Amino acid sequence: MAVKSRPSRSRAIWRGVLVLAVAAVALVVVVLVLVRGGSDSDPRAQRPEQEWCTPGTPRSALCPNNEVFVAKEYATHGNAFECDNFASQADAQAVLRANPSDPNRLDDGGGVACRGLPEPRDTRPVPVTEKAACGPGATRSALCPQPKRAFDARWFLRFGNDAYDCSDLASQADAQAVLRFEPGDPNRLDDDGNGVACPDLPGPKDNMPVRR
Repeated sequence: MAVKSRPSRSRAIWRGVLVLAVAAVALVVVVLVLVRGGSDSDPRAQRPEQEWCTPGTPRSALCPNNEVFVAKEYATHGNAFECDNFASQADAQAVLRANPSDPNRLDDGGGVACRGLPEPRDTRPVPVTEKAACGPGATRSALCPQPKRAFDARWFLRFGNDAYDCSDLASQADAQAVLRFEPGDPNRLDDDGNGVACPDLPGPKDNMPVRR
């Protein structure tokens, strides 16, 4: 009986090996299908990176690492581009600087474009006329410091990051109102953390500390 059981045990071993091999092949097929499906869902995945970023291709959100950037190419086609088309805030600012009339409507206010885009940054304002800065509905700011104009602190908190500086505000009291509205201080108006924003700005003043 012992001699007869050896072939049966051997067949069982080979059967187990065969089952494992079939399972492994099936797993590989499933992985390939999933990978292929993910590639088909993303149009960019179907194209090699070099097709998007060939030498000489202007830097953009799709090709953020290329060195070439021609601001005028984005400033002469009317309202054809948005902030999402640019790789950085500095690139968007260069476009606004190339054409201050801002056909793409990149200016978030104060002569600074696309404040919500990543670094590198260039927040040196592009000059705008007082009439443009104080258009209907514009909140009080450094470019529109009219004391009787309404002030909306939320306007300076729209992007939730370090998008505005003390120089964007008309007075220390306005800066304090922004800090009071959002004590988390995403704009870093209170550098020393004493609860008083932009102490060097002109009056009116509001030196009542905000609890940080």
